[in-house]
Amino acid sequence: MQETANFRTADKIELLMESSWEVCNKIGGIYTVLSTKARVLHRQLGDRLVFIGPDVWPPEKPSPYFVEKKTLLKSASTRMRLPLGLQIRVGRWDIPGSPLVVLVKFDTLYPELPRIYGEMWKDYGVDSLHSYGDYDEGCAFAVASAIVMQELAHYMGVDGNKVIGHFNEWTTGMGLLWLKRHMPEAATVFTAHATCIGRSICGNGKPLYDYFEGYYGDQMARELNMESKHSLEKAAAHQADCFTAVSELTARECEQLLDIRPQVVTPNGFEPDFVPGSRVYARQRQQGRERLLRIGSLLKGRNLSPDTMLVATSGRNEYRNKGLDIYLDALARLERLDSTEHTSRNVLAFVLVPAWVKEPVADLSFDLDYHGDAPVYPDYLTHRLNNEESDAVACRVRSLEENGNFNGKVNVVYVPCYLDGDDGIVNIKYYDLLPALDLTIFPSYYEPWGYTPLESIAFGVPTVTSDKSGFGQWISGNFDDDIYACGVKVIARTDSNYEIAAEAIACQIATQRDATAAEIAEAREAAVATAAKADWALFIEHYDKAFEVAQTNASERQIKH
Repeated sequence: MQETANFRTADKIELLMESSWEVCNKIGGIYTVLSTKARVLHRQLGDRLVFIGPDVWPPEKPSPYFVEKKTLLKSASTRMRLPLGLQIRVGRWDIPGSPLVVLVKFDTLYPELPRIYGEMWKDYGVDSLHSYGDYDEGCAFAVASAIVMQELAHYMGVDGNKVIGHFNEWTTGMGLLWLKRHMPEAATVFTAHATCIGRSICGNGKPLYDYFEGYYGDQMARELNMESKHSLEKAAAHQADCFTAVSELTARECEQLLDIRPQVVTPNGFEPDFVPGSRVYARQRQQGRERLLRIGSLLKGRNLSPDTMLVATSGRNEYRNKGLDIYLDALARLERLDSTEHTSRNVLAFVLVPAWVKEPVADLSFDLDYHGDAPVYPDYLTHRLNNEESDAVACRVRSLEENGNFNGKVNVVYVPCYLDGDDGIVNIKYYDLLPALDLTIFPSYYEPWGYTPLESIAFGVPTVTSDKSGFGQWISGNFDDDIYACGVKVIARTDSNYEIAAEAIACQIATQRDATAAEIAEAREAAVATAAKADWALFIEHYDKAFEVAQTNASERQIKH
């Protein structure tokens, strides 16, 4: 295996295996966490680093992020004899660093789950009786991953005392418990990117912050029908040799709802190589702006000028948690701001979040490449939805338009699909589209970290976020709260200041809309400088500490037994 240096515990780690549902499977922010930190970890550990993900891609549509190479890991994919009919594929993750990846096909584990659940109840008190939805799927993958970890370590002849198994989110929690039971000499790390109960409290419209100290995790799990996931997450947190959280915000949440404070906070960094060079960036900015302006012009029946301000929010489609509600209401306030105090520059605002897409808007798709005057499409959707009458974003935009908003200088377009470069309308990947934007807005109500604003400033796009995100709190604790000083404006959010926060967001958009060219350049430069402080090369030291804690605690555990 490749020898590397400058890793404080490299002499103690022979194999670091990290499991997540989002390895080579892009769903949300955890994919970004793992894929951006991989290069730094691989530089330190080489092929002693192995990611383990789910093999859920059909043959006719393989993962675009996975490059299979059967000869890796001593041809483990063809020579390892895994139990219970488990099958693996070995290759490399097509990201900077190209780390080793094992994809696990875990279907054969479903018949074993009742027996496994019984063991987990007996050994760790995990209550799987009330499970439903994706619980079985997550647990089958988690246990399959742990089995692969154990068998791979044995197959490679690695000393179990120098093995670390790293598990992310509740979906891999049962894997941690299985590994601890069947390979107790290995050290384990469990990372909470959120808590099941915290997310559910917010998703159900309950006030998280005003009554935070009054919430009891086990009680709320019963009230919200989350007993199994909460029980599993809590057990994994307590049983891990090192429990980590991605922000101080989440650490406090874990302490309150899981009855344990993480030993280490591991803030999420970013890999600068994801950002293109200046020439490519300039081309992407021009192409992206032309495409977005054309889409907006067609949908709104007016030719939007090249100087139109492009604003966007993006991420997971959680209407309240991600602040989509307050974003739209802030835009409505922007429309009503006194025109004598602000310039007449148009604002074209996008909601870039995936929803239940049916198909691209046919006429829009047909006319996108026609460069005459924009025909009138009285619409705000780039794609038809299967549930347009109930989708929260669609309903709110429609309501605001019917009440006279978004018919003047502010226009809103909802792009309800993954920007993978092949959606039928935008046809530009998200990272390639980011340079086109002038400002992003991420006013989350619940956000353990917040990758989207960090991605934005890494691409030189100033952003507005909230103090209810881990990233926002990191900004507030380390920089002056001014968009010209750090490229970020942090808006205060509570359970009772919605109107004040919406007004503050609207005013910040107006300020940027009216900014001079010099001020715009200053804000963009400040954004890039701030993002550089979140480079994984700097933040990886927190994981170094977590690995040390895990190995120390695992050693002490072995001595006691």
